[in-house]
Amino acid sequence: MNAKPTARALRHVRSLWQRVAALLRRKVLFRYRLVLITLVLLAVGIGVGAVWGPPGWFPPSAVIVTVVAGGLLLKRKSLAFLLGVDAAVLLFTAFTLDFSQVGPGLLVTIGATAVVAYLLSGVRERLGMQGLSGERMLLELRDRLRAQGELPRLPHGWGGTAVLRQAGGSSFGGDFVVSMRQGDRLEVAVVDVSGKGVDAGTRALLLSGAFSGLISAVPSGEFLAHCNDHLIGTALGEGFVTAVHLSLDLESGDYLLASAGHPPAMQFDYGAGRWSSTEAKGIVLGVMPETQYTPVKGRLRPGDAIMLYTDGLIETPGEDLDAGVDRLLGAADTAALQGFGAGAETIVNSLSKGKNDDTALVVIWRD
Repeated sequence: MNAKPTARALRHVRSLWQRVAALLRRKVLFRYRLVLITLVLLAVGIGVGAVWGPPGWFPPSAVIVTVVAGGLLLKRKSLAFLLGVDAAVLLFTAFTLDFSQVGPGLLVTIGATAVVAYLLSGVRERLGMQGLSGERMLLELRDRLRAQGELPRLPHGWGGTAVLRQAGGSSFGGDFVVSMRQGDRLEVAVVDVSGKGVDAGTRALLLSGAFSGLISAVPSGEFLAHCNDHLIGTALGEGFVTAVHLSLDLESGDYLLASAGHPPAMQFDYGAGRWSSTEAKGIVLGVMPETQYTPVKGRLRPGDAIMLYTDGLIETPGEDLDAGVDRLLGAADTAALQGFGAGAETIVNSLSKGKNDDTALVVIWRD
């Protein structure tokens, strides 16, 4: 006889819980309801522990942990609910205990943290990412950009190295390298996006993928023209972009070199024992539509090398550009004696010291 009333009571409780849960999902908790429930319980637990728990184990200031976690993990509506609970917990603690434990300094600190957390939650909500997924995405993009900057493996008798440094020790910068090898043909481009550090890093991340695709899909002599068309045809044309493109035949040593507003590439002549600048010139990318970039021809003989670099290595505010080129040539002479592989690092270390600019250097040599 008692079984039926008990079953009806359980069904009634279950139905009531389902209605309450549905209401909470619609009105308050959204997709992150479990996280919100956890943080609410934690905040309430801190308040209860502060009033009735062991002295010193549950300070009211610990509520700030839920504020920070909410900014990382919750959407704004859910975070607003949590902040309301935090405020209620602090008021309860202040009235129950002593106002000295919840003074103006603590309230100002938690209030400022709540504002920052709310703004942070709004940014993440617009991106559609909560928690640390946004940072993980940026790290993956950074690693992909670095991987693209690594030169492909070269055949016996050839060597190459690429060195990239970002301004201010940032993980992102406006200088990047894209390269590709198909059989005996090596394609390398060094690109410099206007700006520096994180400001230019966003555009560099976008352009590196596009340029990496173009370098393997278009004829060697048309690469910079297609890059220019891409910039003109998209919103990425804001600000200028310079680039230099090398197309090298690894069997004969013949190469084509084209430049778009980039500092002149340098070639080392093993027979003469000196560096000289190449004559490739062109307009910067993203300024004029349907621009053609005429490459110059050259050849790397055994012992020769070619060096591509960005203006971060030669530019110094208030100084003539020729003085920077002279310093680069002096450092390059030392690199030739030291060995091009190790010497490239020496060049970047010596010329970028004390500067707050992105730098990139690529050296290709023939043994």
